[in-house]
Amino acid sequence: MIQIQYIRDNKAEAISRLAVKNFNAAELVEQILAIDIAKRKTQQESEALSAEANGVAKQVGDLMKQGKKTEAEEFKSKSAALKEKAKTLDELLKQEDEKLFNLLVLLPNLPSAKVPKGKTPADNEKIHEEGTIPQLAANAKPHWELTAQYDIIDFELGVKLTGAGFPVYKGKGARLQRALINYFLDKATAVGYKEIQPPIMINRDSGFGTGQLPDKDGQMYHVTVDDLFLIPTAEVPITNIYRDVILKSEQLPIKNCGYTPCFRREAGSYGKDVRGLNRLHQFDKVEIVQVTHPEKSYETLEQMREYVATLVRDLGLPFRVLRLCGGDMSFASALTYDFEVYSAAQQKWLEISSVSNFETFQSNRLKLRFRDENGKPQPAHTLNGSALAFPRIMAAMLENNQTEKGIKIPAALVPYTGFEWID
Repeated sequence: MIQIQYIRDNKAEAISRLAVKNFNAAELVEQILAIDIAKRKTQQESEALSAEANGVAKQVGDLMKQGKKTEAEEFKSKSAALKEKAKTLDELLKQEDEKLFNLLVLLPNLPSAKVPKGKTPADNEKIHEEGTIPQLAANAKPHWELTAQYDIIDFELGVKLTGAGFPVYKGKGARLQRALINYFLDKATAVGYKEIQPPIMINRDSGFGTGQLPDKDGQMYHVTVDDLFLIPTAEVPITNIYRDVILKSEQLPIKNCGYTPCFRREAGSYGKDVRGLNRLHQFDKVEIVQVTHPEKSYETLEQMREYVATLVRDLGLPFRVLRLCGGDMSFASALTYDFEVYSAAQQKWLEISSVSNFETFQSNRLKLRFRDENGKPQPAHTLNGSALAFPRIMAAMLENNQTEKGIKIPAALVPYTGFEWID
């Protein structure tokens, strides 16, 4: 959440920076500032009234000591009137504060100066590309045909049990999923991430803390009876561990990782891009999350980006890294890198990871602080990354490694799968 003090001091800059995200903030910012002025005026009136009430109360006490009960009663009446007025002002102040809060949470995070301008994924900036795109045989199959051929993922059975977008993994397909979970977790813990196994349902406070609510309300599955939400990513519960927490500076950076299933309604997603594993309502993912000192967060972002690159590299998949333009960024992100792998059978790039720096946007919503060298609480910076999301990784591995003999398992995963081929 953007702090009101920043908007007061940098109105034009706030509007200009949000325009990079194609968010027209001018009218909303004017509303915010108008309510802020009214709120501060009410606050001043309330403080002046409190001072006057304190003075009257003292006079009542002094008069009672002097035995001047009649005069004291008059001042008591005045005190009662002041208290009633104070009650009215307090209620008004509460209403203005709520109005201000409800408008502030509608503003997305300010993009970093490094974010390129643009409206669509076509405007994203490619900053790295690596690996050789495999040349497949003329009869090469997309993954949804391979999974049926080898009976490792059943999309129709998922429709029967739940609905479209909820596949059933079977046999070597299920073992390959389990191998990816363990492989990615082992790699993360080896570089200092602490493994967390969080709940897969969250409350509203958690959804608000990381920016999913109210922005992505309609994209999450809602358990209405208990007012809980199925998580869209492990980032949400893991980051919320530190909600309402003040850390010591020596505790930073905090590095956590976690495996969870993820749930996304993906409302409005139709067409050819949803075939097979390309877009699911339930999928598995290992997430990495860091809480860092503000001065080190962009250095940390680059380290996380390189870490994700090592995972894709070890799986032998051609990949590229994009710096997202303003129009393609999430509501909460200040800067995001997307990783895409090349799917040779589909002849297209598939997104498999986003690595983002949220700066203080989530911390302000979470009330996540650390004490600086002077002992003063300051908002920390939060970051997260997919390391990795499984469906499109699985799709690319199956398609790119298909041969006449079967599907070759990447060497890095063989100790986890216990087999070298799907045949």
